[in-house]
Amino acid sequence: MAILILPTLEEEKVQIRLPGSGGGSDIASLAKRFVIIMNHEKRRFVERVSYITSPGFGDGRDWRERNGLKGGGPCAVITTKGILRFDSETKEMILDSIYPGVTVEEVLENTGWDLKWSKKIIKTKPPTRSELRMIRKYDPNGFWTRNGIK
Repeated sequence: MAILILPTLEEEKVQIRLPGSGGGSDIASLAKRFVIIMNHEKRRFVERVSYITSPGFGDGRDWRERNGLKGGGPCAVITTKGILRFDSETKEMILDSIYPGVTVEEVLENTGWDLKWSKKIIKTKPPTRSELRMIRKYDPNGFWTRNGIK
């Protein structure tokens, strides 16, 4: 969703939200694979949505093929609580890794459906120095890292 800031006569700023995925649908439909990054909140992780802007695996298994989507679909969802991946057969999203200080219960409390998890949930390893340099290079203003990576 794009946000446009417009000045008013009183020089106040008004936010107008414009619908659309800004090309996300093309990427999600055609890319060989892609990663989703988002906040892990119950209001965002709902069981069903009323409108899909960027398709994942729909109802699972061969949904992408049945709907003519050329790309391979998402390979991971990186959230503020952990990392979720997709079962190779069912295409169902499953919890794979949690961050230090986060519990499985906390993830489940912030998910709007009965989320399954891998047989062996691991603690996500902290980034290496090299990875930190890369993160800082591509997130110089701290948009994604403002609450964590120093």
